Amino acid sequence: MDEPVKKDKSRNTTKPKAKMKKTSYKSFVNEIFDGSFMTKDALRRNIKLILLIVACIFVYISNHYAVIMSLSEIDTLQKELTDVKYDALTISSELMRESRQSFIRDKVNERGLGLEDSMTPPYTIAKEK
Repeated sequence: MDEPVKKDKSRNTTKPKAKMKKTSYKSFVNEIFDGSFMTKDALRRNIKLILLIVACIFVYISNHYAVIMSLSEIDTLQKELTDVKYDALTISSELMRESRQSFIRDKVNERGLGLEDSMTPPYTIAKEK
């Protein structure tokens, strides 16, 4: 009469947990070297992102190269500017030396022109109205 109640094992109310695939660093490196990572869905789903990252890397490298070339050109131009400033200073000092009265007097005497310094100071001529 009384039959023991059988438990139905087919109605399991707890769902089995999805097994997380744990990949170690070594297996990831092996997948990269043997090329099997390229066949996975994750790569196919993220190919646009990967291409965007690669394009950004190329832009970064080319920008860095352009900056280095610009800095090199700036350094060269600064050295050239310093040289030109020194040349201008040298020429200016030579002009000042050659325009002194004593230098001019020595050159006149050296060439034998027979000119002498004026002993009377210069004066202005006033025009009458």
